[in-house]
Amino acid sequence: MKFNLAYTQRAIRDVRKLEPPIKLRIGKALLRFQEDPMKYAEKIADPKLGSYRFRIGDYRVIFDLEGEEIVILRIGHRRDIYRR
Repeated sequence: MKFNLAYTQRAIRDVRKLEPPIKLRIGKALLRFQEDPMKYAEKIADPKLGSYRFRIGDYRVIFDLEGEEIVILRIGHRRDIYRR
């Protein structure tokens, strides 16, 4: 089963700030993760940020699963993404 990707406004702003090669790498990885997101996902300890994360090199994609959708909440470098 293939999941749909849905981006929040915050995630869209995060993506716009990234360099083009990073955007491409994250985009390719997310397309691959659509097939079976739980195979690649890790649970997040702080539920205020989101439920799960994908690790793509030094970048993290914070997301929730809602039915057949992967709702992308935040995208950012690992040193910054968990800060509020």
